[in-house]
Amino acid sequence: MTNETLNKFGGIILDACITVHRELGPGLLESAYVIALVRELYLREIHTKVQAPVEMSYKEVPLGKIYVMDILVENEIILEIKAVDRIEPIFKAQLITYLKLANKKLGYLINFNVPLLKDGFIRIVNNF
Repeated sequence: MTNETLNKFGGIILDACITVHRELGPGLLESAYVIALVRELYLREIHTKVQAPVEMSYKEVPLGKIYVMDILVENEIILEIKAVDRIEPIFKAQLITYLKLANKKLGYLINFNVPLLKDGFIRIVNNF
């Protein structure tokens, strides 16, 4: 997928997140936002995979599924969903790890527990 296409999908994802946030507001569990966001992306004909496994190898030996991504969009963009008071550095590190292990270029860390979603929407790139 080209960088231009990734950016196009990024705009669609942001708009879908804003729609979900306007509809549900802050204060729910992460799982509620995941389900609603997947539904919103489905309505926009965007392919998603929920709880997508991230596999890892150590010294060329596959270790299997080590991590689980919240949402994988179009098999290219990782969405890590949060509903927390503040974004901690470990959340960004987690997404960067997923991007590296899954060999993906683009990810979004999205915190729905904010008054304005733009304040909880963080774009992270890996070799973009």
